[in-house]
Amino acid sequence: MSESTSITTIAGHTANDRVQMAGGTAPAAATDDPGKTKKKRLGITGWIAAGWLILIIGSALLADLLPLNDPAAEVADKRFAPFQPGGPILGADANGRDLLARTIYGARMSLIIAFFAVMIGFVIGGFLGLLAGYFRNWAGNALVSVFDILLAIPQLVLALSLVSVLKGSPEPVGPGQTEPFKLPVSLILILALGIVSIPLLARITRASTLAWSQREFVMAARAQGATHGRIIFREVLPNVLPAMVSIALLGMAIAIVAEGGLAILGASVDPPQATWGTMIATGQSELQQAPFIVWIPIFAVFATAASLNYLGDVMRDRFDVRESAL
Repeated sequence: MSESTSITTIAGHTANDRVQMAGGTAPAAATDDPGKTKKKRLGITGWIAAGWLILIIGSALLADLLPLNDPAAEVADKRFAPFQPGGPILGADANGRDLLARTIYGARMSLIIAFFAVMIGFVIGGFLGLLAGYFRNWAGNALVSVFDILLAIPQLVLALSLVSVLKGSPEPVGPGQTEPFKLPVSLILILALGIVSIPLLARITRASTLAWSQREFVMAARAQGATHGRIIFREVLPNVLPAMVSIALLGMAIAIVAEGGLAILGASVDPPQATWGTMIATGQSELQQAPFIVWIPIFAVFATAASLNYLGDVMRDRFDVRESAL
């Protein structure tokens, strides 16, 4: 081996070592063929999860157009078992209400609450996480302390406390008194669960930002005089976004389960409006005589949460951004 070849080889290894020490990967042109990069396929389980979400979201959006009974009306005998001739397909609850209609309309309310709650955490928590991970000074440390304090409080307890505070006093209004303005219960749930989701999204975003903000392309942007805002939103955010979306899908699953816990504690929407959580809560008294009243919404919560969790992992693995592709 000639002296020039040896120097070239050593220089090549040194450059790759520097990239690996910085927490990155070697450029695609110097290592593997980008076309041969293995990505996690959706698979049978993924298609089942996607199909379930499409079915449940589509049914919830088109519930008013579907041939369903009124979810608040009595349409059958009490505790009508599923798949019985002449009755609702999934049976009726203790008040004779169609369980299929209540499950679909309950899916609409549960998904709305979970989606907008996570959007609050995604926007606010994601922005604060970007700042805390990029600016490694007293401000970033203060934000991290706030995140840690909020995460130390049990999420269900924090959400229950927020709902109780936002709902206000349940005392009736006396004669001659005007009823004070109160937010809708669904909006209160969105705000409470959104506040709970902020530190979770913020911590995940900060962890990803810490890794990506020290990469070579970010340092190059700094050397060229790019502003902090441009670096954060043009260089760091596109690489952090897959992890944020992945944890947001998991956050939706957590929000659906958390709403069910609040419903059992009597802190969800008021009847006859239905969510999956209120269906579980109202069916507790009939658990021994008619367990299907509870098991139907429990299955809906489980299948939706598992599907969101699995697709979140697939999305993170499949759409993860690398600097070699920029």
